[in-house]
Amino acid sequence: MDKLANTLIHHLSEVREGKRVFENAFQAFTRMVLDGENRIETVTVAGKPALDYKIFREGKKPLVGMHDELNSLVTFVHEAAQGGSAKEMAIVFVGEPGNGKTYLAETCCQLFRDFHRQEKNRKYTFCFKNLGALETYGKIREIESQTFEDPMILTMNLFESKEENIQFLLRQGFNEEQIEKMYNNYRPLGACSDYIFREIKEKMGGNGSADLEQILNDFIKIKPVVISDTQGTLTGKYPAKDKITSSSVDLLGARDITVAFQLDDRNNPYRYDVRAGALGRSAGGGIHFSDELFKNKIDLIQIYLQVIQNRTIDHNGCIWPMDTLIIATSNNEEFNRFKNQEGQKPSTDRCSIVYMSHNTNYKLQESLTKYAVGSQEKSTMFGDKLHYDPNFNYASSVAAVMTRLPLSEKLERIETLKLAAGERASDKSLKTLAEVVETLSQNPDITHRFGQRGLGQRDLNRSVLIQTESVETQQNKCMFAGDVFKAYERVVLDCVTDDNDRKKYLDDLKAAREFYKQKVKEDIFNAYRGNSEAVKEDVLTYVYMVVGFDDKKNDNSLWTYTEPVTGNLRTIKIDQKYMDKVEERMGLKNEEAKKSYRAQISKVFAQKGAIGQPYDFMDDERLKSAVTDVRINSDIHGEGSLMGALMNRTKKENQEIYDRMIKIMRGSNFCESCACRTIELYCSKD
Repeated sequence: MDKLANTLIHHLSEVREGKRVFENAFQAFTRMVLDGENRIETVTVAGKPALDYKIFREGKKPLVGMHDELNSLVTFVHEAAQGGSAKEMAIVFVGEPGNGKTYLAETCCQLFRDFHRQEKNRKYTFCFKNLGALETYGKIREIESQTFEDPMILTMNLFESKEENIQFLLRQGFNEEQIEKMYNNYRPLGACSDYIFREIKEKMGGNGSADLEQILNDFIKIKPVVISDTQGTLTGKYPAKDKITSSSVDLLGARDITVAFQLDDRNNPYRYDVRAGALGRSAGGGIHFSDELFKNKIDLIQIYLQVIQNRTIDHNGCIWPMDTLIIATSNNEEFNRFKNQEGQKPSTDRCSIVYMSHNTNYKLQESLTKYAVGSQEKSTMFGDKLHYDPNFNYASSVAAVMTRLPLSEKLERIETLKLAAGERASDKSLKTLAEVVETLSQNPDITHRFGQRGLGQRDLNRSVLIQTESVETQQNKCMFAGDVFKAYERVVLDCVTDDNDRKKYLDDLKAAREFYKQKVKEDIFNAYRGNSEAVKEDVLTYVYMVVGFDDKKNDNSLWTYTEPVTGNLRTIKIDQKYMDKVEERMGLKNEEAKKSYRAQISKVFAQKGAIGQPYDFMDDERLKSAVTDVRINSDIHGEGSLMGALMNRTKKENQEIYDRMIKIMRGSNFCESCACRTIELYCSKD
């Protein structure tokens, strides 16, 4: 049974019955991404709709963001799978260092390998065995297809004429529709496979069908392609190397002297070791990844041009056809340098350029910050456990993203930050952000478009390292969120060379720190109230008062409503004085402004309720700040505010408030150090 499983005839029957698959690299990638239910969903990114592909969001370290870039990739491959012009092109991701280009490509390669490890998707190739019978290969007894050609490619080249091959397939039970689909992916055998097979046929007396069965049984063995994360089979990577030591051998392979000594026929193409190059190992329906493509010297890029256009590996007239999806990356500087060189347009024309931006959603950035911090438990130099402030990730993510957002006359920094994360920003809408993005996209200088400049993931890594090595962190045994901004400032001063960029990033960090302080204010309020949901509850109380007042049209009346989340009935007393205080805290001084804001609140409440989507209004920073201020001032009279009470702890009742808050914060993942420092930060005046 095992012997039968290795034969071409058995493989043909498996393909005919759908147990094995014959497809090109583009079709396999497309099937990997799109096959199955609910593999695509529509999301909103920077005020515009975008497609999101589920396969890239699965696993231990999934891709984060990159919606436009992934959509460009999937569309490119899907077009190539259907025989479009993309089949003769490479896709190149261009952008600033540290924005995830290489990680995107490597993730695609890993997913592709995992996809083909599944039995139903496994790739097969063939090898020539019993070569001792030919007496021309010395001690070589078995030769595997150097480019991992599919057995179906061999089948379509068994005979000299296409008609004979089609008749053979019909005899094997394939119908005309299957054969037509198969021939859409036809390509000739590689030089060495073709040469060896011709030698075998001559040895066995010609091309007659009587000889063919014996040839296939005695000389052809079908075997699965070995998929390895380290050997470069199926998915190969070629990083740009030093211009002096790199050569075409790294890509195409070279003459193998050891093998040449074994061959009696010096014209045998097998004297070339194609697998010594990165291209050959992924030529059988795989992915070739060229990292920093345009850092290579010109002659290597010219080789890529020939490979991309013709999809062949060429050695002195000996040709090995390729079936390869080519993905490449490049940073802006190298790409612009290459593009501006005279005579390089043919190379760039063969590439589908995707300008890759930084992640601009601070909520999604929190996942990327987790990658930078790592999942293992850390310790100080003294051997103590290193604690992370619960707000450390939040502060780091906000700081990084803030530097990536361009300045605009239509939006303030915080408004852009919130809208890019899909949140409300006072009276500004996603439409405003979409207009800003569209306007910036018209700029011919790519680096001035939305999200194209800023501190990247490597800068985030540097900031984490700078903060970790500080004496204060080591002594306090805690990565305090408030120190994040000092670490980022050091990164900007040390690593950003452009004066304008440096000034912008430092201003961005100041705005990010203020945004973080709003989060601190929320934590302090929750700790003071002894309830992690206190801010949310008070915000919703104000919202329900607004809606109820609009319904009842009078003050101090009771209003009963149904809570959207729990479905429980709740009754509140409408307090117009409280509503006025909150609105005055937001700067709404006259009745017209208050009525306008209340109408906006009621409208959003009605819209969310109509579609059954619970909404807590917690993305309205002005409302949160005003509600907490009014509540604290109404509770604490002696010192004028909670801040005053915490700063003046000579009074027993103030010290009791402080101690109680520290205890509650300790129960919310704060340590003693970051709890005390968070309260200090809340009380500080910039």
